[in-house]
Parts: sequence; structure tokens; C-alpha cells
Amino acid sequence: MIRFPVLLALLFMLSPQAALADTLLLVPGYLGSAHSWRGNGITFGLQRAGWRDAGHLTTGRLGPLGPKITIAGKKRFYTLDLPTEAPLGVQANIIAGYVALARKRHPGERVFLVGHSAGGVASRLAMVRYPGLHVDGLITIASPHLGSRMADLGRSVANSPLSWFAPFMGAGTINRSRILYRDLGREGPYNILGWLNRTPHPKAIYISVIRTRNGNPVAGDQVTVGWRQDMNMVPALRGRARTWLSVGDHALHPADGILLARILATL
Repeated sequence: MIRFPVLLALLFMLSPQAALADTLLLVPGYLGSAHSWRGNGITFGLQRAGWRDAGHLTTGRLGPLGPKITIAGKKRFYTLDLPTEAPLGVQANIIAGYVALARKRHPGERVFLVGHSAGGVASRLAMVRYPGLHVDGLITIASPHLGSRMADLGRSVANSPLSWFAPFMGAGTINRSRILYRDLGREGPYNILGWLNRTPHPKAIYISVIRTRNGNPVAGDQVTVGWRQDMNMVPALRGRARTWLSVGDHALHPADGILLARILATL
């Protein structure tokens, strides 16, 4: 004989609500692209876990564009084009456009942003600037939520005479990223990160994947220490984020697809 609580659980599993689709928007980090997710095998790992590839989104003169065919199924993901050398505010505005497009294509479904490195910070800024988009969750991987010493170093180089010779040495990105370096420097009253970290955040699921080279969450990776990657350390989010540890360097790896699938399966 099936007891009443068990019967309720079975009915919920069979109900239409249990099949509510999810859409992931995979946001690249600094100097990254769709290849950061596709070429590294991350999207393959998601597909093996049941997520369907809905294609790639880009921007046009009239706003975000993407495949006209809507992929059916319970779970799907998109990769995105993003000007990753641009200031955080510019990136956040474009991410918000992609979220709006996803909302239009998949009404009533949950939308999650997954951002690597600076892409995670830009995604968080988009959620704060545009709370009406109602992003359901944010997963960040190795994102410098409290800034990075590497960004401070990049800003110092960009503001020095070395920047004059950068274009001739194939390092023009230093000059193009000057404002972004300021945005991602150690947070304070002088940059957008200091403002963002003290501004109320919308209700959502927040998950920080802390990248660490040796398994020590404090050590972090070569770009930023572990505690700066933890959204629980952000004053506006203290105690609201979940954390996962991932051993490796700052770059994305094939195992991140499996890790994302595991994290999403727990929600």
C-alpha cells in the first residue's frame, strides 16, 4: 500500500511542473568566446547529462540574434558572443539583452547565467541593473567578485609608457582593456565593483565555483585568491551563496561540464 506522502511525491514527479524547462546562458570570461565552452568540451559534458545545445547567440544592429529554431526539451543551453575587453557595464547591458531574448523564446521557464571569470561578475552586474529580468540563478567559475591583483597589474601597465609599445608587440588588448582592468581591480569606492558589492541583489540562486590549484580554497588560482571568488564574501550577498571547490588553474576545463551538470542536478 502506498502511503499518502509517497503518493504526493509520485504525482509531483509526473506533473507538468516537474518538466519545467531550464535555459542556461554560458557567458565567457576575459578574452574568451564560445570556443571557451565548446572547444574545451564543456558543452559535450552538459549534453551527456541531458542538456540540449540550442546554438549560439550574437548581437546585431537591432539587438541580440540567434537560431530561429527553438530547441524542444526539458533543458537547453546557449553560448554567447560578448566584447570581453569592454567595461563591465557594457558587457552587462549585452548580457541583459540575451536574457530578455531567452525570456521571450522560453516564457515561463527558469533562466540561469553561468559566467567564467569576468563573465561571472558582468552577469551579476546585469542582474542588479535589470532586476525585472528575473534571472533565476547565477553560477560563477573562478570569478574575481572582490577584485584581482592581476587586474591591478594590468591597469598599472596600461597607464604606463609600456602601453605605447603594446600594439607593436601584439598586446593591444592592454589598451583596449584599460577601463575593464579598473572595473576588476580590488574593489573599493573608486570602481564599479565597490558599488556593485554593496548594492541590493535580486532574489536568486547564487553559486560560486572556487578554483584552486592545490585543493586549498584560500589559495585560489593564478588570477585571484579563493576567498575573492566566493560570493558569500560580497557584503550584499553574505550568507546567500553556495560554494563548490574545483581543482585546476583559472581556465575552463572539460571537467567543468560535468561539474556544472552535478551542480544543476542538486537544484
